[in-house]
Amino acid sequence: MTRDEKRTFSLEYFPPRSKQGELSLAAARQELSKLKPAFASVTFGAGGSTQDGTNQTVKSIIDEDGIDAAPHISCISTNRETLAKMLEDYRELGVKRLVALRGDIPSGYGMAEHNELRYANELVEFIRQKTGDYYTIEVAAYPEFHPQASSAKADLLNFKRKVEAGADSAITQYFYNPEAYFRFIEDCQSMGLDIPIIPGIMPITNYKQLARFSDACGAEIPRWIRKRLESYGDDLKSIRQFGLEVVTRLCQQLLDGGAPGLHFYSMNRSEPVRTIWNDLKLSDF
Repeated sequence: MTRDEKRTFSLEYFPPRSKQGELSLAAARQELSKLKPAFASVTFGAGGSTQDGTNQTVKSIIDEDGIDAAPHISCISTNRETLAKMLEDYRELGVKRLVALRGDIPSGYGMAEHNELRYANELVEFIRQKTGDYYTIEVAAYPEFHPQASSAKADLLNFKRKVEAGADSAITQYFYNPEAYFRFIEDCQSMGLDIPIIPGIMPITNYKQLARFSDACGAEIPRWIRKRLESYGDDLKSIRQFGLEVVTRLCQQLLDGGAPGLHFYSMNRSEPVRTIWNDLKLSDF
């Protein structure tokens, strides 16, 4: 892929849970909207909070930032009627893109007994049935495979079902090993899957937080990166400088290898994303 071909560069925010969080998100949005990303996705809410925070953040991004917003939508702990109403509400807000996910199953929660839709491919099918081609639908992809997948092959087949259900493109879990991404792309192509698969990019700014997230979601931090970060201890300046070098290099490798874009997990902070974006001159693509 060359600079003459269209690539998609986008961001993710999460709804704040406090007044300080609201201020942090507003400041990040103000700065990152200047980059003119293709869209900004919005998660369900930190810690499984209600949909209200997602809706308000989506509305602010569309009305105030002038950017397309893509709310995450899950089929866990809900039903078809609620989902249909949500799709109508988002359409009225001006939403044109969704990120369709199964969602995390609460502890002790029996998925089969309590959910009309159990998997992301069923959610994608439902959205298509209700809204046709109105929404651009993003789904999740896992180059290092979903932590709950029984095998690599099973995870690839799960992804195939989401694509066949009507997904337009995919955003990956973050990773720091580009070979995992390129091998995943090869595996998808061998199955005849040709939708854009956008790498998810997590800036490195706090090692303890990153290690906690990675342990939970199955993203591998390569040993050489982990050891270097550990050596910095509480020296946040050194951690952030090293993290910036690692992630900028990763992004360049992905783009050079033909990745159709990048999706930045902003963590509601502007500086890391803005620095990487500008260093790579992504606005020139």
